Amino acid sequence: MVIKDKLQRALALKEAIRDFIHLNITQLQMKEDIKTRDDIQIFVNEFYDKVNNDVLLAPVFGHVDWVKHLPVMYNFWSSMLLGDRSYEGNPFQKHINLPIQSKHFDRWLELFTSTIDENFDGDKAEETKNRARSIAQVFQHKMNLFKERL
Repeated sequence: MVIKDKLQRALALKEAIRDFIHLNITQLQMKEDIKTRDDIQIFVNEFYDKVNNDVLLAPVFGHVDWVKHLPVMYNFWSSMLLGDRSYEGNPFQKHINLPIQSKHFDRWLELFTSTIDENFDGDKAEETKNRARSIAQVFQHKMNLFKERL
């Protein structure tokens, strides 16, 4: 019984040390700002992975061909943030007929903001979140969804 107790304590200590090391390594890793198209691909991929696993948003976007759509989103955000003018299109027209309400925009922003915060830090990261908030506000205004909030 004594050996079993010592073994359990040793395993618990090993797990505690592992968790401590992981936590400190994570805290030491400095997040960089969004600078390149590769950075944009990181946040777009991680964000849409969250969207596709979200109970509220996944059904709304279940029809999307992600192989085709993700490069469009890379272009959209690269145009917005890096000024490369790679995006052509009208994003509002793609969303106008979706079955969405203000709660969908709230969740979209929550997932988007957390994705940026998890991966980046800096002026461009803040700009990215601000632009996402502005886009959500404009879309909701055009879709008359602000009435829901009253």
